[in-house]
Amino acid sequence: MLLELALWLGQDIRSFNVIGYITLRTVLAALTALVISLVAGPGVIRWLTAKKIGQAVRDDGPKSHLTKAGTPTMGGALILIAIGITVLLWGDLKNSYVWVTLLVTLGFGAVGWVDDWRKVVHRDPKGLASRWKYLWTSVIALAAAMFLGLTAATPAQTELIVPFFKAVAYPLGVLGFIALTYFVINGTSHAVNLTDGLDGLAIMPTVMVAGALAIFAYVAGHAGFSKYLGVPYVPGAGELAVFCGAICGAGLGFLWFNAYPAEVFMGDVGALALGAALGTIAVVVRQEIVLFIMGGLFVAETLSVMVQVLYFKASGGKRIFRMAPLHHHYELSGWKETQVVVRFWIITIMLVLFGLSTLKLR
Repeated sequence: MLLELALWLGQDIRSFNVIGYITLRTVLAALTALVISLVAGPGVIRWLTAKKIGQAVRDDGPKSHLTKAGTPTMGGALILIAIGITVLLWGDLKNSYVWVTLLVTLGFGAVGWVDDWRKVVHRDPKGLASRWKYLWTSVIALAAAMFLGLTAATPAQTELIVPFFKAVAYPLGVLGFIALTYFVINGTSHAVNLTDGLDGLAIMPTVMVAGALAIFAYVAGHAGFSKYLGVPYVPGAGELAVFCGAICGAGLGFLWFNAYPAEVFMGDVGALALGAALGTIAVVVRQEIVLFIMGGLFVAETLSVMVQVLYFKASGGKRIFRMAPLHHHYELSGWKETQVVVRFWIITIMLVLFGLSTLKLR
């Protein structure tokens, strides 16, 4: 019923030629995804609960997390449903960037679904083996990278743009661009997944970064604005603002249920998919370094795991952090979960604002 109503509404508004206005469709996409998430959320949570798809908690983790055991997980499916329906309603389905981003998002979500399903339904603590998880995400990321690289219309669309410097860009060539794109999509996906460890921690920064990328996408897809601000003009990239709007709406709707104390967790199905979506959008609008800045929280969480593992092996069992990823270190240092989450949100707000400043500070 909800889908039928949404389709009817989308067709009705399209008949008035609203489809040409990206800014309006971005707002409508955010509202549509938000409503879908809020309306469908309780039903999805009931279904997950009925299927006993509950979160398993690490024995060596913070003791406060033991109360989270059994909380429904795989709630990221709700986000993907909201994004998928919304993009099909408000996006320009003739735009290749829309389809690439949507297929990458759903593809990574499918890998995460298999991993989560094996963990919570088949009671396999390892889930999908790491080598297979990385293999399949690599296949999807590489396919997207090759498509974007081989269909780039101008050399400028394969350059690495350095923020804060108007005339500094490094030509990568097609092969270099494909390699960079692969690492950005795959890296961002797994970074968001590592960050998803506390109630609301990963989803709100994702919403913030997606909102900022919507601005970059709109500018990159507008010949006048891109020239004025010194941003590479990428015809058709403006449509990804609508996609970003869908991410923001779906993410905020999910946060309603994921805020402390969480009624549902995202799971790999959501975290892997959202990270891949952000990475793909950043590549299309040529803002990989800006994504690195705005997603600094994701970067820090990933680096904390890498440093911890390397130091542990090199030192014969010693640790730098009390526990990795980084948010667990602060929990074990005495911060309450809500303090960690809100303070990390504040840091992300500052990083996103800093990233947005690169639009003008060139």
